[in-house]
Amino acid sequence: MNGSLRNLTPTDLGVVSTLAALQQANLDPKLVNDVIFGNVSQTAKDTPYLARHVGIRSGISLEAPAVTLNRLCGSGFESIVTAAKGIAVGDSQISVAGGAENMSMAPYAVRDIRMGTKFPNDLNLEDTLWSALNDQYVKMPMALTAEKLGEQFGISRQQCDEYAVRSQHAWAAANEAGLFKDEICPVVIKDKKKGEISFEVDEHPRGKAATIENMNKLPSIFKKEGLVSAGNASGISDGAGTLILASEEAVKAHGLKPLARVVSYASVGVDPTIMGHGPVPAIRKILELTGKKVEDIDQYEINEAFAAQYLACEKDLGLDRKITNVNGGAVAVGHPTGASGSRIMGHLTYEMHRNGTKTAIGSACCGGGQGIAIMIEKC
Repeated sequence: MNGSLRNLTPTDLGVVSTLAALQQANLDPKLVNDVIFGNVSQTAKDTPYLARHVGIRSGISLEAPAVTLNRLCGSGFESIVTAAKGIAVGDSQISVAGGAENMSMAPYAVRDIRMGTKFPNDLNLEDTLWSALNDQYVKMPMALTAEKLGEQFGISRQQCDEYAVRSQHAWAAANEAGLFKDEICPVVIKDKKKGEISFEVDEHPRGKAATIENMNKLPSIFKKEGLVSAGNASGISDGAGTLILASEEAVKAHGLKPLARVVSYASVGVDPTIMGHGPVPAIRKILELTGKKVEDIDQYEINEAFAAQYLACEKDLGLDRKITNVNGGAVAVGHPTGASGSRIMGHLTYEMHRNGTKTAIGSACCGGGQGIAIMIEKC
């Protein structure tokens, strides 16, 4: 938050990632039939036009439709699912699917003044970022739902802190090994003093500087003696991601090189007060649909909204941590809400090719009490 990308709107970020995806796929943008983008908070004045403007500014045909959708933290995943559905029924042959979020731009708002105000009136500013992170139905911020879920599954603060350090260190090792270079597009930032700067490495991670001693010192923020601290929760951040989906016919017709195949997907609803549990039934639904068991999948990524939330899902599913979030997650890199699903599924695709695995599942919990998951297979 308030980092190098703070002045780029979600649309600006989406254009960067889309142009990079098209270039990497060696795909003529005029061949794209549909543009689908996920976004949670319309923080910039052009964000209501997000998907449409991303398409136009990326050179995609004016005749290609576009839609911006919102499944909260699962929005990036949902863009892929929506694209896959469109291709499956023949509405599209090639689709752009992505997600974008600039949380730094979240404005302050003054409510109930459009029809005028009475005198005197002490107008109150509402932080729309904080509002977006609060479920008004159950009157709970997302962090308290993680506290409740963690307690339900017997997760301790020490376990949360240890997992947070693991996420940071795993990211550091992967970054040093250059594992993210194929999936991160440099962003050119214009600085008044330094001129143009190429932003190429995520700046939220603490990496090897994160220690269990420092984690333990951070206070519990939302509940006395609670589980959630600033160090073991996902970071508020800005970013975008784009993937290209195509039918088998389009792949053959245009000589495209597919990296992965969408095998199955699932969305579910759960108790909003433990919304972080969503990945568990979503992943189980995919396993049921495909006739697989948990141990049959080579790799998993569950969005680390909170360490407590991730650990509860890991425990309930019986996941092997050696094949889950192996290069760190949102505790390290941050969680630009509408974009995280795009990042996770892109990362899993590259990781399968790097380590020779065949199958992977990516998943996330969603505010309001939902879960979403996608299973892919390496091509």
